[in-house]
Amino acid sequence: MSGLWNDYENNNFYDELLTPSGNPRVAARQLVSYLGGLSPDEIEARKLAAESTIREMGVSFTVYTDEGNIDRAWPFDIVPRVITRKQWDLTSAGLQQRLTALNMFIDDLYNDQKIIKDGIVPEFVLKQSKNYLKECEGISPKFGVWAHICGTDLVRDKDGQFYVLEDNLRVPSGVSYMLENRSIMKRVLPEVFEKVEVAPVNDYPARLLDTLISLSPRNVRKPVVTVLTPGIFNSAYFEHAFLAQQMGAELVEGQDLVVQDDCVYMKTIAGLERVDVIYRRIDDAFLDPEVFNKDSVLGVPGLMRAWKAGNVALANAPGAGVADDKVVYAYVPDIIKYYLDEDPLIPNVETFLCYDDKQRQHVLENLDKLVVKPANESGGYGMLIGPHSTKKERETFAGLIKANPRNYIAQPTLSLSTAPTLVRTGVAEPRHLDLRPFILQGRESYVTTGGLTRVAMKKGSLVVNSSQGGGSKDTWIVDTSGKETK
Repeated sequence: MSGLWNDYENNNFYDELLTPSGNPRVAARQLVSYLGGLSPDEIEARKLAAESTIREMGVSFTVYTDEGNIDRAWPFDIVPRVITRKQWDLTSAGLQQRLTALNMFIDDLYNDQKIIKDGIVPEFVLKQSKNYLKECEGISPKFGVWAHICGTDLVRDKDGQFYVLEDNLRVPSGVSYMLENRSIMKRVLPEVFEKVEVAPVNDYPARLLDTLISLSPRNVRKPVVTVLTPGIFNSAYFEHAFLAQQMGAELVEGQDLVVQDDCVYMKTIAGLERVDVIYRRIDDAFLDPEVFNKDSVLGVPGLMRAWKAGNVALANAPGAGVADDKVVYAYVPDIIKYYLDEDPLIPNVETFLCYDDKQRQHVLENLDKLVVKPANESGGYGMLIGPHSTKKERETFAGLIKANPRNYIAQPTLSLSTAPTLVRTGVAEPRHLDLRPFILQGRESYVTTGGLTRVAMKKGSLVVNSSQGGGSKDTWIVDTSGKETK
């Protein structure tokens, strides 16, 4: 190989495009060949075209800083990550299995709590969960589904196997960037799409709309679906507006809705219009000031009353975040076995629970080797990455763990897979990445073809979150049927 791949070293990690001997993996052969034939100037031109397209399309995200909110262009790398169709089909089945079991778990927790009575999950794990909402007890939403939209983070270890790193069942974000990444790639590398049969991703908005419509409490020809956003200052506002536009749904803020007679109405210039389904992008605490945070101006007074009365569907349902807890994550294999009598199709990452005396001792003795996470944080915040930490940081985390062991888990530092990433003109270097596919559940289940690949742009870094300096790649699912696979 030549060109872009000169002197590329993957340093003993599983590389998504190249084998340890430096040859392209079967699904990536045509891509690697095409990129290798481009000169450094041609590659740079395509990179600049991608950046120009991102600005033109207004693809951005918001970073919260001490100095205020900063809008930034979406960070994107034009070298895609490639996965075989055969492996993705198995992964997709595993993601559907996982969300099915998690929804059964949530429904059980708010009703009979059989899994606790049977001793599968300790009762104190539930009682000390900050995302368990007593206000949801005795409710069972349509189809028994609480988390209708889930973003599950996957990582690939050095063995080439996908592992679930965590589940996001509250208000998962990022799917709009998955869709925009594909649009950008088709503009800057259209020739490759003529040579490689890449599975499409553009059906997601239609699938999402179908899922939301299936939740409607009214049997009407065209249920009214809205997307409830906290507003333009939210970091994911671009996505809220994008999905509303793609679905043909109204984008609303709390002040645009009102509850009367336990029904939700949208204020329009023609008067009040009944709302059937709300895809809410607001955290539980701000949904309804009558029930939760009384100072919230983001939510809708009376919304919980309307939901409990069965007059409006909320996706995701309030209280679904109880299964977001990273301590609950450790029990998901047992949860799948308990409700479905099946073994997990996708394994968890080995997890140490700090509330257990023996496991906590192991964590405290190996903080320099482990990744420590708080139970309910997201976005890469509040973590300790042991191998990259200072002695002072490890001492701080030891104190936090001892003070509140229920709130922390620890996992081995994985050898996260890498993919070639453009770091300067004509030069690709390996960077670590993860993958967030999106799973929908309503009347039916659906998994995106691939997902949002997030990449750590700093050499050696394992932090892929855009808020922490990470970037993203397009994710290609390529059919290699009849070919030798690697």
